[in-house]
Amino acid sequence: MSDYRITDPATGESEAPHPLASAEDVESALSSAMEAFRAWRRTSIAERQDVLRRVADLHEERAPELAAVMAREMGKPVRSGRGEISLCAEIYRYYADHAEEFLADEVLPQQDGSTARLRTAPLGPLLGIMPWNYPYYQVARFAAPNLLLGNVILLKHAPQCPESALRMAAMFADAGLSPGGYTNLFVDNDQAAAIIADPRVQGVSLTGSERAGAAVAEVAGRHLKKVVLELGGSDPFIVLDTDDLDGLVAEAIVGRMGNCGQACNAAKRFVALAEVYDAFVERFTAAVAVIRVGNPLEEDTTMGPLSSLAARDQVAAQVADALAKGAVATTGGDVVPGPGAYFQPTVLTGVEPGMRAWSEEIFGPVAVVHRVADVAEAVRLANESPYGLSASVHASDPADALELVDLLDAGMVYINESPSTAADLPFGGIKRSGYGRELGRLGILEFANRKLIKVRK
Repeated sequence: MSDYRITDPATGESEAPHPLASAEDVESALSSAMEAFRAWRRTSIAERQDVLRRVADLHEERAPELAAVMAREMGKPVRSGRGEISLCAEIYRYYADHAEEFLADEVLPQQDGSTARLRTAPLGPLLGIMPWNYPYYQVARFAAPNLLLGNVILLKHAPQCPESALRMAAMFADAGLSPGGYTNLFVDNDQAAAIIADPRVQGVSLTGSERAGAAVAEVAGRHLKKVVLELGGSDPFIVLDTDDLDGLVAEAIVGRMGNCGQACNAAKRFVALAEVYDAFVERFTAAVAVIRVGNPLEEDTTMGPLSSLAARDQVAAQVADALAKGAVATTGGDVVPGPGAYFQPTVLTGVEPGMRAWSEEIFGPVAVVHRVADVAEAVRLANESPYGLSASVHASDPADALELVDLLDAGMVYINESPSTAADLPFGGIKRSGYGRELGRLGILEFANRKLIKVRK
């Protein structure tokens, strides 16, 4: 059974668990969601905008306490936590600000002179299954567009984030959303499968592991439910050349080491042409070596612990495997002695096929740097992955980088910047990174009925 409790990764101390929902609780939530949907779909755009804007305000008003919760739940430094909360507020306001544009009918010109248009209409109650690495942001990019559209939300959060889950539910209630419009559920995997199967639920969005995505997609497919999956990534950071090595390294640090390396779209594999490889590795290693690892509740901490001891041990095993088979750690390479789930920020070179670090996603502060002879080899190596979330290409002349865009197997490509996210940009991948898009205008179309309206002249 899922155990919804906080275990502080900085200390290993556990708090009291939260009880799982009973069968009666789940049925009540489903009934309430269906009732709320019938009313919410009929509300005006202005009413929905008001709720989203108030949710944004509450995120900002409560940012210090929300950031402190994240630090205890999954080790995010409070300074980074406040940045995540600020992004959430931007997402809710973005959808509120673009409501009329996104929900306006699309006119379809007809050859016979008749009138036709597409209306973007809601589907009904949706289930969101969210991960621990960005406890508020992951929910925002699912909830904001769908609430604006007129759908209602059932939310299963990660078991290690119960307080974040409860505080989000409280913010929606405090913002004026009617009961059933957003419902937090502490349920296990079997209960989640039953919720997906329930005919009242019209779709499910999951951000998480490949294993979880495959399990959810199997259940949803069996019951003909729409699914959006945002799964793992092993994103390449391709360096062709540079006239600003310090700026390039700064992007590399942000792209790999942010959130303690625990981001699906982090730059995990650095692919540098031979001419720039040595200089890049030297400067990158120096920058990684001075990252301040410490207590996530302290303001000057740059990197906190990994999310759990199990997560730290997984990263340690992947690194140890590479080192035992001939790879080199130019800095780091081991756990931080003492209590907590800390791991040294690490740069690995000499990683080859047969090592776990070659093919597996490393979900922690470990950068793998590859030397390649030419652009063709860089593209081949970049695409030699089961994942296809994002990629970045870096060059003194952006035109050189742009030539690689159509050759890269990725849902997102960034030129001369590390992979990122923004309220107005669609987010999603291909291959084993999942399917569907969140954020931007595309984010409101995933769980929408694109309803055709045809009127004979």
